[in-house]
Amino acid sequence: MTAENPSLRPWRDIERRKCRQIMVGDVPVGGDAPITVQTMTNTLTSDAKATIDQIRRCEEAGVDIIRVSCPDVESTTALKQIVRASNVPIVADIHFHYKRGIEAAEAGAACLRINPGNIGSSARVREVIDAAKANGCAIRIGVNAGSLEKDLLEKYGEPCPEALVESALDHIKILQDHDFHEYKVAVKASDVFLAVAAYMQLADAVDCPLHVGITEAGGLIGGTVKSSIGIGNLLWAGVGDTIRVSLSAEPEEEVRVGYEMLKALGLRTRGVRVVSCPSCARQGFDVIRTVQKLEERLQHIRTPLSLSVLGCVVNGPGEARETDIGITGGGKGKHMVYLSGVTDHHVEDNDMVDHIVKLVEAKAAEIEAADLAMEAAE
Repeated sequence: MTAENPSLRPWRDIERRKCRQIMVGDVPVGGDAPITVQTMTNTLTSDAKATIDQIRRCEEAGVDIIRVSCPDVESTTALKQIVRASNVPIVADIHFHYKRGIEAAEAGAACLRINPGNIGSSARVREVIDAAKANGCAIRIGVNAGSLEKDLLEKYGEPCPEALVESALDHIKILQDHDFHEYKVAVKASDVFLAVAAYMQLADAVDCPLHVGITEAGGLIGGTVKSSIGIGNLLWAGVGDTIRVSLSAEPEEEVRVGYEMLKALGLRTRGVRVVSCPSCARQGFDVIRTVQKLEERLQHIRTPLSLSVLGCVVNGPGEARETDIGITGGGKGKHMVYLSGVTDHHVEDNDMVDHIVKLVEAKAAEIEAADLAMEAAE
């Protein structure tokens, strides 16, 4: 048994919105490409070492694309070193000053996050677009409910889906008028209902990839809940080609939450999918602490596989039958281990976490070897 294939269950199928594909560095976004997971550094970009160290942690968590802010010339100067050191494409976050966009493109950024209307005159927009073209740079149009243009706020009275979409279409037109088409678009808001409504309207209006997120979502728990509701609703509807979970937490946590969303919807599989109970008086071992230890120690596993950790035999055997590896709580400190859904052996309390980690690592190695053998045979 390997990680379940949602396509075998028609009632779980998600039909993704059809759109054209662009490239962000060597990562495809849109079309039939996997939905990518993004985050953003929070170090001073001018401190190249600190920024690179943070990027490394995000790479370990599985980030596909990472954004860095470039507010000044010191940042775009450091960007050259950061781009060279990064193993994933870098998006340069540009606000207002067109020269930072030109410098970032020349420094090797794979994408510029801008609002063309905020850069200045048409001549300045042309200079940024020319720099993007010359350096193979994509552009992300980033519309935000918190920074809508004054004329749109006057027209609509407040941020609303129609205002966000109109802003996005206005900015798209600027790029298209300059014969630039390698762009993706975001229409973010901190209000879940506003963001989802705006994205759904925009999805019907354009054919470009959409960068999906709920901006300023909050802390690790509250922000995860808000983002899961908003981003999850959109992904379930087939809308979204790349996602960023905006949390007041370390960037690698955003990456982990993003992957958990995609795993929950069967849209991407990376690492261990844990099925575990909330625990109760029936538990044969400390489920909560055990799961915490396992999640921490299994972060290095990238191979998709499933693990069930259940405290007793009420639901344990049924869940274990559906996972690669499972454990259910038993009496007198001995617990049943399931392999590929079948009862296999017992393990005692003291050895349980180490034993499960070894089983998961061995299963991951087995799956990787089988995949390599299949590739070789093809």
